[in-house]
Amino acid sequence: MSGWGVRVIALMAVVGSYWIVYQHGRSVERAEAATASAQRDSGDRLAEVLGERGERTKEQRRADAQEEVRAHAQEQRTIAEGAAAVAGAAGQRLHDEAGKLVATVGCPGQDPTIAARSEAARRAAMVLSDLLNRSVETNRELAAAYDRARVAGLACEASYDGLVE
Repeated sequence: MSGWGVRVIALMAVVGSYWIVYQHGRSVERAEAATASAQRDSGDRLAEVLGERGERTKEQRRADAQEEVRAHAQEQRTIAEGAAAVAGAAGQRLHDEAGKLVATVGCPGQDPTIAARSEAARRAAMVLSDLLNRSVETNRELAAAYDRARVAGLACEASYDGLVE
């Protein structure tokens, strides 16, 4: 072999060794980049999982608060219905007493003046009894509507407060 042949072979060996070193450096760099990417992705997944758990916990708390509000509202409706029943019984007693008053006001007599006064008193008592009955019924309806609206409003407010927190 001539001097040029040895030089070409030596040059090829040097270029080949540089190429091998270059390829090794690239593979090391790729491995490091892949490791860094995997660590970043792992951290992202961990953060995502922890975020989802936190949100699930919040949602569960909100659902529990909503259920508690619903149960409390049901208790309040039951209490209001019980109070309405008591008020209805009192109204019925008033109605019965008014009926007794109407029955006792009119007393038949022989004197036409007393009979006319008795009839007028009986009619007045009937009118008052009718007004009382209408008033009791209207008050019963208004109280029931107020109770329903109050319970619903308080439940809505508590539900909203549970969602906002």
